[in-house]
Amino acid sequence: MINKFLIAIICFATYGLHAQNGTVSPYSYFGIGELRSAGTVENQMMGGLSVYTDSIHVNLQNPAAFGKLRITAYTGALSHKELRLKSFTDEQQVSKTNLEYLAMGFPVSSRMSVGFGLKPFSSVGYDLLSSRTNASDITVTNQYTGEGGINQAFLSAGFRLASDLHLGATVNVNFGKLLSQRIQTVENVQFGTLDDRESRVSGYDFIYGATYTPHLDSKHTLFTSVIIHTQANLVSENKQRIGSFSNTTGQEIEVVDVDLEARGLKNTELKIPTTTTLGLGYGEDKKWFLGAEYGFQALSSFTNEFANIDNLEYQDASRMAMGGFFIPDYSSFASYFKRVTYRAGIFMNKTGMVINNKEINNFGITFGLGMPLGIDFSNLNLGFELGRQGTTDADLIEESYLKINVGFSLNDGWFRKRQID
Repeated sequence: MINKFLIAIICFATYGLHAQNGTVSPYSYFGIGELRSAGTVENQMMGGLSVYTDSIHVNLQNPAAFGKLRITAYTGALSHKELRLKSFTDEQQVSKTNLEYLAMGFPVSSRMSVGFGLKPFSSVGYDLLSSRTNASDITVTNQYTGEGGINQAFLSAGFRLASDLHLGATVNVNFGKLLSQRIQTVENVQFGTLDDRESRVSGYDFIYGATYTPHLDSKHTLFTSVIIHTQANLVSENKQRIGSFSNTTGQEIEVVDVDLEARGLKNTELKIPTTTTLGLGYGEDKKWFLGAEYGFQALSSFTNEFANIDNLEYQDASRMAMGGFFIPDYSSFASYFKRVTYRAGIFMNKTGMVINNKEINNFGITFGLGMPLGIDFSNLNLGFELGRQGTTDADLIEESYLKINVGFSLNDGWFRKRQID
């Protein structure tokens, strides 16, 4: 029964990664879309920290963590996001439900484990409307819509080099499609104009990680980590259609394919700069943990020639996070809630986007529960994230959001057939 359940999840995940529009954020209009959370629910609920590693959970952010994994582990999650989009003059409520990730890891020797899975890297999903009155007192309306995103299939391996030192590497295979359309209509004019664009994106990148976790005494451990997510060299195969349509029937008229090859835009490169993340933490095994991380990226060098936007520029991006967990009594038989893992965190992202001369930042707090399922080390994870991105200044939009995560972490105890001796 459980095996059939796992197969059903894999089929759903494969379909979901191809079919879903993972965001409704207007800021997904820029760049390659809105970047999705890279960690598991356990990590996300500690502010997105990746520095904490153990022997029973998959860590999607730091491949060195697989060097610690000592059991076969399956993990996956869904999320639901409620957003309030607020401009200087208007307000709107929207929501979205998505697959977050699906992965597994397993040991191949006493010193090494591997893992693989699927996860979204970026998502596009917006519907923007702008109107202006020209010098002749005629209203011109532009509607911008987009959908799609970039997904990742990954393979990771971690190795224990010494008793407290682990190294790891991940290869990400990126694939996806970015679709955008601009429709312009003019008041009292029968025909409108359209501009359809499609980019098929593919390529790969690597993640290298290291963790050093020495025991400072019989109870306490120091956690340190370094993660280098190398430059992603992506190729975008582009198409563009322009033409006109009837405002009354919506029928396309005289739509032609643009010769992008003659303009040098048929195939373009998307080089997403290297990200480096440093982590430091301290805790007591099976009791509590507190940590912090800082990540930085030279995003100022990023360009997208096929989707050049006048009011957008990039500067270097950074991320700061702090979080941890607490377990009242890991081995309690008297109280279930004493065995629950309580997690919380806080983060601040400088996205690197500057729109209308305004920096776009994302600030949030996270908290959640890791609830034991009673079978070996398996658990169900419930998490919440409250955050705010953007601003209402300079004709921009402020996003206030609540994200709810539901994830599972199952081990091979779920998949063993019980036997009676």
